[in-house]
Amino acid sequence: MHDALHSRRRFLYLSAGALAVPLGLSACGDDDSADGKTELSFFWWGGDARAKLTEQALALYTQKHPDVTFKTTWQANQGYFDKLATLTAGDDAPDIFQIDDNYLAEYATRKVTLDLTSYKDAGTLDLSKFPEGLWKYGVVDTALAGMAMGENTQGLVFNKTKLEAAKQPLPTTGMSWDEFVAWAKTAGAATKIPGTMDPSADYKALWVWLRQNGKELYNGNQLGFTAADVQKWFEFWKAARDAGATPTADVIHEGNATDITKQTVVTGKALTSWVWANQMPDIQKNTKDELGVVAYPGDPAAQWARASMYFSVFRGSKHKDTAVDVLNFLANDPEAGKILGTDRGLPSNTDIRSQVAATTTDTAMKASIALEDELVKKFGTAPNVPPKGHSVVAKTELVKAAESVQFGTASPADAATAFFTAAQAAVAG
Repeated sequence: MHDALHSRRRFLYLSAGALAVPLGLSACGDDDSADGKTELSFFWWGGDARAKLTEQALALYTQKHPDVTFKTTWQANQGYFDKLATLTAGDDAPDIFQIDDNYLAEYATRKVTLDLTSYKDAGTLDLSKFPEGLWKYGVVDTALAGMAMGENTQGLVFNKTKLEAAKQPLPTTGMSWDEFVAWAKTAGAATKIPGTMDPSADYKALWVWLRQNGKELYNGNQLGFTAADVQKWFEFWKAARDAGATPTADVIHEGNATDITKQTVVTGKALTSWVWANQMPDIQKNTKDELGVVAYPGDPAAQWARASMYFSVFRGSKHKDTAVDVLNFLANDPEAGKILGTDRGLPSNTDIRSQVAATTTDTAMKASIALEDELVKKFGTAPNVPPKGHSVVAKTELVKAAESVQFGTASPADAATAFFTAAQAAVAG
């Protein structure tokens, strides 16, 4: 999940007021504090709204456990993992930190993250209300490296207002890729707005397309596809661009930015954008038009219950037990769930998810929950957490190769070969 930058690049530190070490914790860590007080450092990325909600939930924990205090630090997504790398390299990692599947395997294999398995088995980290595939999406090798803080899946967000004004049909879950591009071309001609963002640089879309064709992005620590597969992917989207179904390369480049405020469905430069479904409410806040969301084209069984992000505990924390209890509280306490809502994805605890769905008045949030509820019956088996090197593959090399085709500086075949070679090196390193 990616969040807007502006002034939120700064760090905020605040103490959440005093709170008591909880009883009944598993004896898996070292929680000795000389004065009976415990201060936990807590680091995440996000915007002002997430900061406010997170601090409210931690204050609630403090209210219930008055000898635990929090030193919270947050910033925008850009630069977050650079900061986390610096902290962990100096053995000064936060007790609790937010992470996603782009980096979880990397930090787990470096033994930065605490293995939460013993806490799960003891029930002090209660994952019994989590979908099994969701909590398992935090397992790296045999270690539970992170607790999924929300469930998510891929979502195709579209501009409902402009499509209805032009009397165009809305995209639907289950459309084939060819049907979708044909729809985008027709809808674009009717609205004078390109029908779809070009997702050839988007690893989420490539991954779903590969799974629909019997392949994977990864098989363990190896690539699960060939250069020929990527060439077909690049050729498909080149044909779509040539047909006028997508914007021009310069606009596509804008949409390739990680900031959701620059997505083409927000800027009005395309009728659809390829995102994570839980980003729908944030995207909706940036446009006056009404948006809708469906699955990516093709068989929706290729999509899966993805952990939108995790909370991990630093393996070197002096307060492991208390840190894990905070994770358990944030995931399973009904009051905390009401505060946090769907900011980090649909709540992993399905009881709390139902509670949030029943009480929210946010139409975009309702649409996101409805899509997940629809697709949960169709989801295929989740893949393994991406291996070390995935962030380079997804965020750097795929974008570089796809944009070389979009701007006409490389053929689909040459770009696919270059990407495959670079991706192999990234996961091997």
